[in-house]
Amino acid sequence: MNLETAKLFCDVVELKNFSRAAEIHGISQSAVSQQIAQLEMEYHVQLIDRKKRPIELTAAGEIFLQACRDIIERCQRLNSEITQLSRQTCKIHLSAIFSIGMHTLQPYVKKFMSIYPDVNLSIEYQNAKEIYDQLLRGNIDIGVVALPHRDKNIEVYPFENETLLLTCSPEHPLAREDEIDIHQLQGEKFIALSADVPTRQHVDNILKKYNIPVRVLMEFDNVETIKRAVEINAGVSILPKPCLRTELAAGTLKAAPFTNEHFFRPTGIIIRKDKHLVKAARYLIELLRKDFEADL
Repeated sequence: MNLETAKLFCDVVELKNFSRAAEIHGISQSAVSQQIAQLEMEYHVQLIDRKKRPIELTAAGEIFLQACRDIIERCQRLNSEITQLSRQTCKIHLSAIFSIGMHTLQPYVKKFMSIYPDVNLSIEYQNAKEIYDQLLRGNIDIGVVALPHRDKNIEVYPFENETLLLTCSPEHPLAREDEIDIHQLQGEKFIALSADVPTRQHVDNILKKYNIPVRVLMEFDNVETIKRAVEINAGVSILPKPCLRTELAAGTLKAAPFTNEHFFRPTGIIIRKDKHLVKAARYLIELLRKDFEADL
């Protein structure tokens, strides 16, 4: 049985008429009858009760009809997805917090675009609260956040565990250290993220665990501004390593790991559970997840 035969059978059943189905398919009524009869011979069952007016399906015919509809739907879905991928109108909306979007995410985006060059990947930067809101409203397809929290309507996948480093100006005394004991931060002037930012709360918990009081002089809602304040030696900070690549290469900042333990910031990919994603979007998620799993 081919796809056209499945469509023909469905039309005969829906129209309850051989001649009208023949007209739609541009063939004779005799040809329709022959194709249905051929199906019945092939499966050794009667599919249509021709004695009834209008015609009715047998029990076997009901099963066969459902299978035909399923085949047609699957083929249509396949054609739709392939068409979406082959057109530039295929669009994926991704939103990430600024520090991840600008730094950690970039190598993945480059790899994705090399495989799907015609897909319109729209990336915007928002704070975590906005990302969750936009995701639940269906305005974005994928979100990438730090320290993702659980929600009954959201699926969470691990992304990268970003190493946290002590960050300071080259003029700061701690800049000479290759490794830092977290107790060396006691009483230091500290540049922090705003109190409502999840990463701030994560860093505060680390300091609290080791009973380290610091003097928070400035608070900002983004990592980029914190780096500018640290560069002028206004204080030190604890920041994710991927956000520091440019400044470390240029020598405008110094950074060192901690000797006490490996501190890191967990990040995650979030999608709405009932969101239908095109194949390219599903590939992007798998790309991010596979690279995470490869690092474990």
